Amino acid sequence: MRLATLLLLTLLSSWLLPGCTSSQSNPSNSDPSTRPTSISYDGKSYQLLRYGKPYFIEGAGGIMYYDRLKAAGGNSIRIWDDIDAGQLLDEAHRLGLTVMFGLWVEREIEGFDYDDQAAVDRQYERIRKTVLKYRNHPALLLWCVGNEWAQNADNFKVYDEVNRLAKLVHDLDPDHPVSTAISPDSKRAIWLVAQRCPAVDVLSVNAYALTSQLSEFFRDGDWKGPYIISEYGAQAYWETTTTPWSAPIEPSSDQKADFVRRFYPTYIGSRPANCLGAYLFYWGTKQEESHTWFSVFDDKGRETPLVGLMQTLWSGREPANKAPSVRALLIDGQSATHRSFAARSGLHQGQVIATDADGDSLTYLWEIKPRALRTADYIGTPRPALEGLFVTTDQRAVSFRLPTQPGAYRLFVNVYDTHNHVATGNFSFEITGKPASVDQ
Repeated sequence: MRLATLLLLTLLSSWLLPGCTSSQSNPSNSDPSTRPTSISYDGKSYQLLRYGKPYFIEGAGGIMYYDRLKAAGGNSIRIWDDIDAGQLLDEAHRLGLTVMFGLWVEREIEGFDYDDQAAVDRQYERIRKTVLKYRNHPALLLWCVGNEWAQNADNFKVYDEVNRLAKLVHDLDPDHPVSTAISPDSKRAIWLVAQRCPAVDVLSVNAYALTSQLSEFFRDGDWKGPYIISEYGAQAYWETTTTPWSAPIEPSSDQKADFVRRFYPTYIGSRPANCLGAYLFYWGTKQEESHTWFSVFDDKGRETPLVGLMQTLWSGREPANKAPSVRALLIDGQSATHRSFAARSGLHQGQVIATDADGDSLTYLWEIKPRALRTADYIGTPRPALEGLFVTTDQRAVSFRLPTQPGAYRLFVNVYDTHNHVATGNFSFEITGKPASVDQ
């Protein structure tokens, strides 16, 4: 009798923990070994289970190159919506990968009105149909209701609606946990999810440079449940220093890899308490601030240094051949992070200092593009390169002319080896009518 009482108390305590629901640890009271995904709690920490076996997410977000993720030692993919979802799920399953399936939730910051009940109900019905369509797919790992929907959200109804959607997903599919993804830089958002979204099993956070501070944010926001780092990678453009004309300074591909190399072992690889895993951003090519900022591959599928690094971190295997390294980018013989040029200031020199650990021969591509408009960032369309500015574009050192129109620009250089790798660097500059200045 005493043993039975203790067992009952243990189950009740796990059901009542903040940020959790009864569905989180044992949604259908069935044997975990027969359920695709479940979450266990041992009194100290949460753990993700796949058919009853511990499963730590070592994945990436994206819609392509799943075979290379598998080859690098990754085990899971994150998608943000249901576009081409059937095809992506099938490809993931073929390769033995799982999928964190995003259910897109409209954002107040982008004009959606959560006081418009008809629009809210249409969204609810759309998500209901999606869950019914894909809930039995063998690649499905868990659901993620929304992505960064809490950003600048003033109407508390959005939190209540996310909770209503999470309850809907549980009702339709008790065999897969439900998460939601937010930016972790606001303890208010974390606290509101903890208080108003009890149907959410797992908090997902798009962390980037804040990865090392998550325990502090969870403490301040009173989140005590399990979490997933749903986006990490290069230091994001809103986290770096900026030029006087407010252009973020983009790290080189080597600096991006070094950034991940420094924090991953401690904050992800060590499998901290309550952490169920993490997804690198972005496994593919994506235009956001620039076409290279988050892209782990270029538009031809060449791999940046991050691919080889992730293979080492996920599998413990060094890549057979490594990507080149961009050590420095010189403009007119000087290393600078950015520069202002006077209009019609003549011919300028660009030089990249690049190395290759394997001794491969290297080739180069230089481009100048206007800085991307914020609207272009999110429709995924890179700005085209400007024509006629370079004497040649395929040398380690080049001469270039400035664009004729004042404004903000980036000078890009890609360095290629002979094994389908690329290293990237860029230099931010503006053209004004004022005397030229250089910032080291």
